[in-house]
Amino acid sequence: MNSSELIESFSEFKELKNIDRATMMRVLEDVFRSMVRRKFGTDEHFDIILNTEKGDLEIWRNREVVEDDSEFVGQSDKITLTDAQKIEPDFEVGEEVSDEIKLEEFGRRAILAARQTLVQRILELEKDNIYQKYKDRAGEIVTGEVYQIWKKEMLILDDEGNELILPKTEQIPADFYKKGDAVRGVVLRVETQNTTPRIIISRTAPAFLARLLELEVPEIFDGLITIKNIVREPGERAKVAVESYDDRIDPVGACVGMKGSRIHGIVRELRNESIDVINFTNNMQLYIQRALSPAKISSMELDTERNKASVYLKPDQVSLAIGKGGHNIRLAAKLTGHEIDVFRDIVEDDSDVDLDEFADEIDSWIIDELKKIGLDTAKSVLAVGPEELVRRTELEEETAAQVLAILRAEFE
Repeated sequence: MNSSELIESFSEFKELKNIDRATMMRVLEDVFRSMVRRKFGTDEHFDIILNTEKGDLEIWRNREVVEDDSEFVGQSDKITLTDAQKIEPDFEVGEEVSDEIKLEEFGRRAILAARQTLVQRILELEKDNIYQKYKDRAGEIVTGEVYQIWKKEMLILDDEGNELILPKTEQIPADFYKKGDAVRGVVLRVETQNTTPRIIISRTAPAFLARLLELEVPEIFDGLITIKNIVREPGERAKVAVESYDDRIDPVGACVGMKGSRIHGIVRELRNESIDVINFTNNMQLYIQRALSPAKISSMELDTERNKASVYLKPDQVSLAIGKGGHNIRLAAKLTGHEIDVFRDIVEDDSDVDLDEFADEIDSWIIDELKKIGLDTAKSVLAVGPEELVRRTELEEETAAQVLAILRAEFE
């Protein structure tokens, strides 16, 4: 293998790993200097000239000419007068001789070892480059292509071929991808595993929604609107508290856009996740009231010391406050940092009967189902009606009709 072939083979790594020329030259010189040290014991009086574009490699040894019987004979940086004159007849004692060391003199084994060293150095550089590139990008959106899908995670390749990991726990439940699909996520963290960087991305992190809002809402990107807090139950519901420092800007309207134009794209990206945008305020009562939207609150008792709020609502508003699967009240509690208890605000009616009084006629699971949506008296259930009962509970039409008939008979 001659020098041009060696340099050409080494240059392959530069193209494959996208390493800049200056770094590649430095690495190559280090590799060849280590090869020189192994053969000659030192590289102090050697010059290495590289030209990766032309495929040139020159190694020059610089030695001082000494007398044949000098005490310095045998030192690596000295050459006897006789040997120097074999190179050029007119050399004299004290002059410096520069002679080229041919690559072949190192032997095939040394050259292969040098190539292996370079492979290792390039791999280390590649890992370091990836780590340096992504370590400061936490919270940024990245786009990649699905390369491989496993049970617990997916391998994504970015536009430079770097590997990104999207764990199952960081995927929206409704996410479904196949190889070749484009995926967007936010860089969650960069961790090192056996010296190899692992870039973890997420689609469930609040930061993903925050970055999507920045992309869609120029006022957020420009700093005119600030996102104060985001809480999510991925794929189901999210609440975003926003604030504007410019009284002329309606932060909620700006985020939602005309007829929801700005928010619709984000909702689609998040697999139809319902997004509530509310105005942030330091007035905690008002903040909790907004957080429980779309439910309308009748009254509230706030315990600031224990971060608890007791909220009273009309019967028809209880289920709105709780939300499907309890998402609304859980997110409101996370957003405001308060434990929220919901109570039905009803006028006392001596003629009304608690549902538990019907335990011998109505199955306990049906009573529990009715209580889940805030109905715990006979009249509150009768006020809802059969269609609404079926829609808001797990009851069949026939079961709902039977329950209503039992309750109606109590008052007839």
